[in-house]
Amino acid sequence: MLEIRNVTKRFGGLAAVNDVSTTVERGKVNAIIGPNGAGKTTFFHLVGGTIPPSSGTIAYEGRDITGLRADQVARLGISRTFQATTLFDMATVLDNLIVGHRLRTRSGLLDVLFDSRRLRDDERACREKAAAALDFVGLSHVAQRLAGDISQEERKRVAFALALSTDPQLVLLDEPAGGVNPEETQGLADLIRKFVRHGITVCLIEHKMDMIMSLADKIMVLNYGEKIAEGTPAEIRRNPAVIDAYLGSEHADV
Repeated sequence: MLEIRNVTKRFGGLAAVNDVSTTVERGKVNAIIGPNGAGKTTFFHLVGGTIPPSSGTIAYEGRDITGLRADQVARLGISRTFQATTLFDMATVLDNLIVGHRLRTRSGLLDVLFDSRRLRDDERACREKAAAALDFVGLSHVAQRLAGDISQEERKRVAFALALSTDPQLVLLDEPAGGVNPEETQGLADLIRKFVRHGITVCLIEHKMDMIMSLADKIMVLNYGEKIAEGTPAEIRRNPAVIDAYLGSEHADV
């Protein structure tokens, strides 16, 4: 589904991502792990179009998307979340989500000025899509609450719903379980599985190894910007380089 070939991103003399090649497999949970500063979020920035690579290629569904802007990548079907969920806290949860589906609408300034039928149709479609996304992530009951009044776990679910509202085929999740307790982490893992059951491929960055090892079909490990291992959870647990650089003995298969 996604093919990355020899991608490098340099900031001056620093290679934040260095000659990384990998694939994201359709219909699976693909994970990226590694120490802080390993280049994981930079890798997501490259795939999502936030920043261009210094070299290498990125192909999605066989199409070269190297260097496309974030909005162009999103329109092709790649959505993402961020480590910190930034919402319009003085707007309702539903209104926050209505913004997401605007990516798929066609009305513009003239439609607003003349209150066109296309504008009204787009607004109705956005509202329906937002409501469906909230229902999917289990948050219909907070639709009319201010975003600033919901819990951290609910904000994480809203981030999932925002990604869903753009009609993606591939979702990039950056530390989706950061800052939530173990019970809430399990609920988010179940939600990720639900995404995959509904035909949405997932690639996630996460530091909670118990979650990753039980959830991922495939794991890539980065360290100092370079890929040091890739494989199934069982293979990663047994990899000496990964144990030494990141996992430690508590997560190793011994």
